[in-house]
Amino acid sequence: MSERKINSYNEPGWLDTLAAWLLALLWILPLLYAVWTAFHPAEYSTRFELLAPLTLDNFARAWEAAPFARYFLNTVLLVSMILACQLVLGTLAAYAFVRYEFAGKSLLFALVLLQLMIMPDILLVENYKTMARLGLVDTLLSVGLPYFASAFAIFLLRQTFLGIPKELVDAARVEGASSLQILWRVYVPLAKPVYTAFALVSVSFHWNNFLWPLIITNSVSARPLTVGLQIFSSTDQGVDWSIITAATLLSSAPLLIAFLLFQRQFVQSFMRAGIK
Repeated sequence: MSERKINSYNEPGWLDTLAAWLLALLWILPLLYAVWTAFHPAEYSTRFELLAPLTLDNFARAWEAAPFARYFLNTVLLVSMILACQLVLGTLAAYAFVRYEFAGKSLLFALVLLQLMIMPDILLVENYKTMARLGLVDTLLSVGLPYFASAFAIFLLRQTFLGIPKELVDAARVEGASSLQILWRVYVPLAKPVYTAFALVSVSFHWNNFLWPLIITNSVSARPLTVGLQIFSSTDQGVDWSIITAATLLSSAPLLIAFLLFQRQFVQSFMRAGIK
């Protein structure tokens, strides 16, 4: 087989490139429409004119029409609470699976893996019953509590801890370090890329989570952005696409800005963590 033919198999063809550009265009078109509509008066929401006047009134009207400040606060508190609990519980559970031998260890880890196969939506009714019995309905704690123990975090950190050289642990033990000191000074620093990658996944998921918060919350004091935006954009409030897209951009802006500013760190974290 000639060298030219081998290279032709290895190099992506123009069809692959065209398909990639088409997919990228399809992905970004809704975002472009939202940006265009949000920054222009309502009469330009359905037509494109290059010299159309720009305006920020849509953002001001959207901010005043609904308690978005409270929604933002609820979402930030919720995401931070869930992430902190997931990191602490995931780290301790993964460390126990790696460092200690105990009865039922394999069975317990199999149950952790089994949880990865269960869709959260299947447990909505049971979770609601549990929160009702605890008297936590319509609270931020009820929104985050079912997600505090993350099977994905436990699995990911366990696999990372298994790859840490045993010599480092032995050296720390010789220096007189306790189990928690070994965890904090050896395991955690070497797993920082994995923590970063998991944090990105967790924050983006729970920032956009909708169904469970919609079911468990009833008031402004506990609603996150996704539920508040859905209520704001309901037909009962009237459909004004300029204001709705402005509110949508307000809701998604933190994630978009974070990705644009730290996209290199995002990619490096995922590559080091082995998440594909």
